[in-house]
Amino acid sequence: MPAMAPREITPPPETAADRAVGSPENAGERGGDALRSTNGGGGEGLALDEAGLAALRRAVAAWRAGPVAEASARFPPRSERFTTWSGIDVPDLATPADAPVDHAADLGLPGEYPFTRGVQPTMYRGRLWTMRMFAGFGTPEQTNARFKYLLAEGQTGLSTAFDFPTLMGYDSDSPRSLGEVGMCGVAVDTLRDMEVLFDGIPLDQVTTSMTINGPAAVLLAFYIALADKRGIPRSRIGGTVQNDCLKEFIAQHAWLVPPRPAMRIVTDMIEFCAREVPRWNSVSISGYHIREAGSTAAQELAFTLADGLAYVESCVARGLDVDAFAPRLSFFFDVHSDFFEEIAKFRAARRMWARFLKVRYGAKKAESMKLRTHAQTAGVSLTAQQPYNNVVRVSLQALAAVLGGTQSLHTNSLDETYALPTEESVTIALRTQQIIAHESGVANTIDPLGGSYYVEWLTDRLEKEALEYIQRIDEMGGMVAAIEKGYPQREIAASAYRFQRELESNERIMVGVNRYAAVGEKTIPLLRIDEEVQRVQCENLARVKAQRDQDRVRRALADVRSAARGRDNLMPPLIAAASAYATEQEICDVLRDVLGTYSDPAEF
Repeated sequence: MPAMAPREITPPPETAADRAVGSPENAGERGGDALRSTNGGGGEGLALDEAGLAALRRAVAAWRAGPVAEASARFPPRSERFTTWSGIDVPDLATPADAPVDHAADLGLPGEYPFTRGVQPTMYRGRLWTMRMFAGFGTPEQTNARFKYLLAEGQTGLSTAFDFPTLMGYDSDSPRSLGEVGMCGVAVDTLRDMEVLFDGIPLDQVTTSMTINGPAAVLLAFYIALADKRGIPRSRIGGTVQNDCLKEFIAQHAWLVPPRPAMRIVTDMIEFCAREVPRWNSVSISGYHIREAGSTAAQELAFTLADGLAYVESCVARGLDVDAFAPRLSFFFDVHSDFFEEIAKFRAARRMWARFLKVRYGAKKAESMKLRTHAQTAGVSLTAQQPYNNVVRVSLQALAAVLGGTQSLHTNSLDETYALPTEESVTIALRTQQIIAHESGVANTIDPLGGSYYVEWLTDRLEKEALEYIQRIDEMGGMVAAIEKGYPQREIAASAYRFQRELESNERIMVGVNRYAAVGEKTIPLLRIDEEVQRVQCENLARVKAQRDQDRVRRALADVRSAARGRDNLMPPLIAAASAYATEQEICDVLRDVLGTYSDPAEF
């Protein structure tokens, strides 16, 4: 894969962390008189000229030397340092001098470049975000029932969780699958399982998200084969397959083949979907797992966008027009516990992605520059101690995602530190979104925190830190090369270690864990998966294998092998193999045999 072009995006303006705020000797001169009305760039507002900014800095310095110093003498600060959850030092006060926003260049208007204020002109005034609860456990029959329950309760999209054998490309009857079938998601071995999983669900009327990465091409092939069997045109099915191989090498470690052949498979999928399945998001570029592995917000932002740039680079190198595929690249971010940091992260992500696509890759269509994202509240922030506290955590994180402008949202359930969610707990999680949507009022106006001096300062600060990471990745030759050197893996590990030390030293407080701990924890109801699931699933798989056309399966697998060895797009033979009821492992074993296997080189 060729090295990425040098960065062509100018970092944001310097922030409060980079310049002095003024000096006490000039205190007393007020900046308010220098306010002047403006009507330029992205909208109307008030701005300060240079004299006004200088006066404001002197006024703030005087305020710190006077009232703040006096108040601090009586009520000392609660901490020596005030930081975001990621460790960014937080100013005591943000002013226009700290956030010199250029409305045209930095904000724009909602639905307009650089999309800082949202990717749609009306945002939630037109349509609410998609409420897409992650669901999957046991057999396809059990998950189908959960899907139908959630749709009846007001969920507006499906999100499929697969069990670990499926995530790793193994069938339920594999010795490697023992004890894992249906435990952390639904088991899907063949097209027959996909038929049961979506029985009674109109594929052309709902959008479906599938959380699968290494074997993503195979599961997408199953889904397309199901649509073909039902007579639904491929152009009418919509949804997302996660398919982010790079974040697997960085964070989650559920890969199928090494990075470079994995990039070939992803590029095949992007090319195929752009041509045949135009409503399908062929990659959900995922920062979620990067953050869950212990990264900071800036690292999540940087490594996620760098992964996205690598996919764009690979498609452009193949000769694809960026405007032909970029509109169907989507994103997936974590929503962690620092309310304002998370809001700023979403805003910075949209602005950075728009600039990269326009400047570096010459995108012409607005849709190509829009960062559309799913969000999920932070699983790693949930605590086994006092699990009902998780309802409060999830509520605040969900509110941050909405104020940050997400396009769809999953809210975690209070019991997920113990098990997959019960029906009752997942209903509470869904109701959390519905209350935010219909009772809080935050969906009535667009980007309500835009223009906040602190939010704009923090947006700039996160963008600056993320761009520095991306610059280093560019210098290494792009994200694939950086992963092969173990760079993002080591950075995340170091961040996770710092956080754990802060928690253990009580520098970082988690309620119910290292402060306000309760004696005698209450027990809560849990969803338990019967181990009988594996027997049932293996019996169903054996039945499919006995009834299918074995010669057709052999021919289909031979075609997959031939395409993998050559340069033909893999998706057509994969769909043919799926239609022949070849199993996931049979297909994945061919890919592993031809393209190789992988071990992580990172040394921590």
